[in-house]
Amino acid sequence: MKKLFLILAACLGMSSAFAQASVCGGYHKSNCIIEGTKADRKAFGYNSQSKSGLFSQGTTSKMRCVVYKGMDYRMTVCCDVEILGDKIHFKIFDGRTMELLFDSQKNEDTHQFEFSAGSTRQLVIELTVPTGEVKEEKGKPSDAACVGMLIEHKVADKTGFSQY
Repeated sequence: MKKLFLILAACLGMSSAFAQASVCGGYHKSNCIIEGTKADRKAFGYNSQSKSGLFSQGTTSKMRCVVYKGMDYRMTVCCDVEILGDKIHFKIFDGRTMELLFDSQKNEDTHQFEFSAGSTRQLVIELTVPTGEVKEEKGKPSDAACVGMLIEHKVADKTGFSQY
């Protein structure tokens, strides 16, 4: 009887964990809008380090990402604008030195950033959802929504003289 109870408890725990993960699981795949031409969109490929999560207003969260030398990267952040607004801030830090490499607030609150990796390094991406007016839906305040960080990559174009 004890074994049956333990197995049932474990199954219930796993099902609630899967339910929480599925709330925003693939949000970045279907909702992050990529700027640029169709040819440009096809050039970049999906990076499996992309993530989505449920964020409340005033929440800050960090994630780690590894970028490789000789690759171009595009990072796009997206969310439900009606609930969280369009001023999501993200910063990119060097994972070793914590040097600030990019700040979206200093770049017209852009939601997209492209760069070439000059060396293989670990990055820390910090997302912040500012506080704002809380919308009410069916009498309940709605101050949480899905946020996605879509990371894409491609082999960098060769520039300059390839050999002397």
